[in-house]
Amino acid sequence: MDSDAVVDVRGLNHWFGSGDMKKQALFDVNLTLKRGSFTVLMGPSGSGKTTVLTLVGCLRAVQDGSVKLLGQELNGAGEGQLVALRRRLGFIFQAHNLHESLTAAQNVMMGVQVHGGVPDRTVEQAALHALGLVGLADRTSYLPGNLSGGQKQRVAVARALVSSPALVLADEPTAALDKDSAAEVVDLLKRMGQSRGTTTLLVTHDNRILDRADLILTLEDGRIIRVEERN
Repeated sequence: MDSDAVVDVRGLNHWFGSGDMKKQALFDVNLTLKRGSFTVLMGPSGSGKTTVLTLVGCLRAVQDGSVKLLGQELNGAGEGQLVALRRRLGFIFQAHNLHESLTAAQNVMMGVQVHGGVPDRTVEQAALHALGLVGLADRTSYLPGNLSGGQKQRVAVARALVSSPALVLADEPTAALDKDSAAEVVDLLKRMGQSRGTTTLLVTHDNRILDRADLILTLEDGRIIRVEERN
């Protein structure tokens, strides 16, 4: 494994179902994500993008092939090891998944508490700092209902980044956003890569953000058919 690689995937295959209903979803997938890089995984619906994301993110068991995350092999890893690794990751989804009854700061604080590793007395401080990073220092006490779509997604980004994860996994985070809001979210993730060394793998159909990627992988019918390095 490349010493600079946060993720190294080799010969990854995956199936869903069993017996006569068993269907292969991924075929010999190979990819490497280097520290601080911003990688976009493209492809039509049903191509296997989210399956790759969930396997790398320890949300699904690796069946065949090798997935090394932060130097640890996921194939055959125990649940305790997977849980510990998940705590070192940040997740962002198309639906921001904010709790409507909690303020922006409280939503981000939940991200600290889930990941652990931050003393209770500094949880609020960490949340406020993360919201400042995403340009929401003046919205910390707002409920989600009083935020725009782009602002809600920036709260979700702050929640993912608050514990300084080594890797952020983002599934269609810009799909419901207008062009300017989408650009803001992606630029935030790019800046985190440059300033903190945070690595991002972003699954998307959104062609508007491709010019910001360091690496573009195109997945079709469970196979990577194109690899394009931008920088």
